[in-house]
Amino acid sequence: MSEAGDAPSLSLPDGQDELISSVAAANPHTLVVLITGNPVTMPWLDRVAGVMEAWYPGIGGGQAIANLIFGSVIPSGKLPITFAKSAEDLPHRCVFGIACTHALSSPRHWVSDDAKRQSFAADYDEGVRFGYKWFDSEGKQPLFPFGFGLSYTKFKYSDLQVDRAAKTVTFAIENTGGLAGTEIAEIYVELPKAGKEHFRRLAAWQRVALDSGERKTITVALEPLAMATFNEQKDAWTWTSGKYTVLVGGSSRDLPLQADVALY
Repeated sequence: MSEAGDAPSLSLPDGQDELISSVAAANPHTLVVLITGNPVTMPWLDRVAGVMEAWYPGIGGGQAIANLIFGSVIPSGKLPITFAKSAEDLPHRCVFGIACTHALSSPRHWVSDDAKRQSFAADYDEGVRFGYKWFDSEGKQPLFPFGFGLSYTKFKYSDLQVDRAAKTVTFAIENTGGLAGTEIAEIYVELPKAGKEHFRRLAAWQRVALDSGERKTITVALEPLAMATFNEQKDAWTWTSGKYTVLVGGSSRDLPLQADVALY
């Protein structure tokens, strides 16, 4: 994976999955640190003690990773993308471009230039259902959902209130664990049934630092465009009338708080 090249699949290259499986078989306390540019599959996941996605750690990555593993810093990051269980769960089973030239046979993906050359047309036919919205609308269970992230402490959500006029959401977060930590609360919205969508949208989030046993009440403004639909005929954003479902929690698949409100 680099700026000029995508990974051809979701698997780790060069036998790394086999290496991890062998090490985990010898020591079940194995921790896996992934330094990748994209999500990857983890066929060894149930045989290791933990996984850290370090993404692009930079020159100080070694120190940062060690601080997190040994508890000098409490992790608070959340995944900015969904990790699929397999490529079969993706809207497109291979990466558009070079990796797909021999994998796709459907004529609609190809445009002939001349007898010696062909150009590739990327067809994103999932429309607005990209990312976590695809998994929600298709009822697919991801390996790790969008917004997921563990900590060395635990958080409890409660007391959800939605202000229809101000378009704000108020709720409480309590650190129920034994260590201080930071939670990133995520607020999602489902449009009214008239919107004919089968997925929720991320409409706001808030980073909250809490000492052990501490409880805070948070008020977050909803992003209006996160609840809007673009009308091509009117060339403008529009909002569907009816009840919106507001959901709050720690990831796109962990949303313990829910309320139905006629926001528009």
